Amino acid sequence: MMAFYDIIETTGKVIDAVGVAVIVGGAVIALAATVGRVRGTEGGAYDAFRRQLGRSILLGLEFLVAADIIRTVAVTPTAQSVAVLAGIVAIRTFLSFSLQVEMTGSWPWQRPVKPVDARQPK
Repeated sequence: MMAFYDIIETTGKVIDAVGVAVIVGGAVIALAATVGRVRGTEGGAYDAFRRQLGRSILLGLEFLVAADIIRTVAVTPTAQSVAVLAGIVAIRTFLSFSLQVEMTGSWPWQRPVKPVDARQPK
């Protein structure tokens, strides 16, 4: 029978693997879509690639942070491990915010500016 520690550690590893798979899978899908755009006449291949890759990285980072939290809080909640987790979460949060701003042009807590539609009456 597996001990609680083993279950939590295995769960953390599975969630880590899911996070890595999301990033790698998203990169492959983004690359495939970009190759299709480059061959077609749609244009905007580079920007679309960056947006799609950024989305997959953001989602993968969420899984990786979740795995770190599960392992740290459930298994070894010492002051040192919590401090290390805080550093990891801070770095990954900064990366997430940076990617969000890069992709949308606004902070995650801001609503994107809607373009004005010239057809609507003022």
